Parts: sequence; C-alpha cells; structure tokens
Amino acid sequence: MRREKLRELSPLDEPAAPQDLRARQLRARDLLRGDLEGPELERHVEESVLATTLRRALSWGRANSVFPATFGLACCAIEMISLVTPRYDIARFGAENMRASPRQADLLILSGRVSIKMAPVVRRIYDQMLEPKWAIAMGACSSSGGMFANYAVVQGADKFMPIDVHVPGCPPRPEALIYGINKVQRMIQGNPDPGWRRRYNAIGTEEWARGGVAEPTEAELAAYAAARERLGA
Repeated sequence: MRREKLRELSPLDEPAAPQDLRARQLRARDLLRGDLEGPELERHVEESVLATTLRRALSWGRANSVFPATFGLACCAIEMISLVTPRYDIARFGAENMRASPRQADLLILSGRVSIKMAPVVRRIYDQMLEPKWAIAMGACSSSGGMFANYAVVQGADKFMPIDVHVPGCPPRPEALIYGINKVQRMIQGNPDPGWRRRYNAIGTEEWARGGVAEPTEAELAAYAAARERLGA
C-alpha cells in the first residue's frame, strides 16, 4: 500500500473507522520508522502525547489502585463485603484488592460501631498501615455513635483517629460506600469535593467558632485559619 493512499485512507484529523485498522497499523509503522514527519507528525504528537507532572502521575496511580483493609466491625461490614460482588464490582474503580494485613493496605473502612475497648485496636491497625493512608467512617455508628448513645460506644471515630470521608446511613448501601471511595480517590488526586460548609456557605458555623462551650486554644485557631486558607474561604 503506497504511503499517499495510506494518508488518504486514514487522515489524522478524523477518527478512523474500524475497517481502517490496517491503515492505522501502517501509519504506526511509519511513525516507528521515522517516515512520519512535518505537520502530520506534529498533529500526531498533539493527539497522542500527554504531558503531566510526576506528582500528578503518582496521585493518579494511587487513586486507581487503592488497597482497602479487610476489616469489619459490625453490620455495615456485610454491605462492605458486597462491594466485590458482580452487582457492584468495585474493581471498576481499582479498589477490589482488599488486604488482610494493615502493612499492605492504605484505606481503612470502619464499617460499624466502635466500642471503647475496640478503639485502641482500631488505632493500632491504622498506625500500622502504609503511608499515605486514608480512612472512611462507614455508617452512622462509626461517624457519630448512631443509636448507641451510651458509655460503651465511641461517639464518632474521628475522636481517636483522622477520618477523611463520612458515609451516612444505617447501614449505608454499597452504592453510598462506592461514592465515598470515589470521594477519597478525588482527594488523592488533589481535587477533593468541597465540604457541606463550603457548599452551603456555612464556613464559621462550627460549634467552637461561633462561641461554643469551650474557648478555642491558639493552636486550634491557627489550624482553623490554615484550613480556611486552604479552602480559599
């Protein structure tokens, strides 16, 4: 096949049809041989080459290869387990490789209530995980204590460890947990979703920021100011 005919069959400015696979193969051969030059080469480079930074490439790889820990606390764990079933297929988002060891995991999903006795164990597992690492509080119980407003259950997992995403529900459906994992992935890529205070213009309505029961310390004020500066508030 002559090169002039090849360029007529498969121009670079139009998407090639499936029946023109042979033409595209020959064009790729010309590119490898160095026969593709001039404006056609420049146009091919513009369409085929993607430039980015190393940090963005690493973040993209981390976001699409999340290793959740195989860890369940209560009834929410049943919903978490169903993520790997064909109906929900968390493998679509690269997060199906659940690890039984915290040293091989970078995402901890607290699927259920956290008792006072279990809190030190959960914290130890979190400390043993890889860096960077993230955590999801799945369900009302791990987020705020849920229906267990008593002395035996921690009223929110963020009281003893950092939580990146809270997934509401009792229990939340697998779709809700998938949405939470997607939010974590956007955080990893450096494009987090704005919080509800930002969406509803409620920045500054925190309990202590609006004159709560206790006066904030200087460290809390500095952290609050830094958080608002990061959000652009």
